[in-house]
Amino acid sequence: MRLTFLGTGSAMPTGERMQTGLLVEKPGTRLLVDCGSGVLHTLSRTDVGYEGVDTVLLTHHHLDHVSDLLVLLKARWLAGEESLTVVGPPGTEDLVTDLLDVHDYLQGRVDLTLRDVEPPRFEVAGFDVEAIETIHSMAGYAYKFDGELVFSGDTEALDGMAAFAEGASVLVHDCSFPDEVDVANHPTPTQLGASLVDADVDDLYLTHLYPHTDGKHDEMRESIARHYDGDVTFARDGLEIEI
Repeated sequence: MRLTFLGTGSAMPTGERMQTGLLVEKPGTRLLVDCGSGVLHTLSRTDVGYEGVDTVLLTHHHLDHVSDLLVLLKARWLAGEESLTVVGPPGTEDLVTDLLDVHDYLQGRVDLTLRDVEPPRFEVAGFDVEAIETIHSMAGYAYKFDGELVFSGDTEALDGMAAFAEGASVLVHDCSFPDEVDVANHPTPTQLGASLVDADVDDLYLTHLYPHTDGKHDEMRESIARHYDGDVTFARDGLEIEI
């Protein structure tokens, strides 16, 4: 399995990080997880390109995770691709339908499949996906793909994340702010580390990084390492890893 970070930023653009998007690949299939602003630019720099991804899985419906959805639809239509599937938490079908009502010239351009899903398990684009609910200002899910890769989506530190990630090789987790920022809906490094004290996961990649984290990476990593003993890496746009 290959993971490419397409967007590791947040709702506050910096010019260096696109909003949330992950490309997950294994032989014969590819899946785009979230589709925030700028993700298509990073995707177009990969060998896959937007022509090569026909399925999107959403963690939740905040703008910085969905804003390039119709951009993807239009790009695929103009490139001669004929289909797009969008899967996500309850309300995903309504979300995309409402967006198309606003941009009605895009209706009927591709064969569009919309699907709402719920925990604990479902299949999408050839991946076996487990899901748990997150703690955020909007309902959403964290996902585990084929038992190997876990993505938190946007969430506060979850007591159940260590157990959910059990057996996975890689955990990609929201760590939006340094410890000194008083924040809800996202974890501080100390909170994240404490939630992963018993996590049997070798590699932790931090993402959804707000500008507040600039220049704070070393101290954030140290806060997590007080509790979590695996490798901690700050993800960056364009980073590819083999799982």
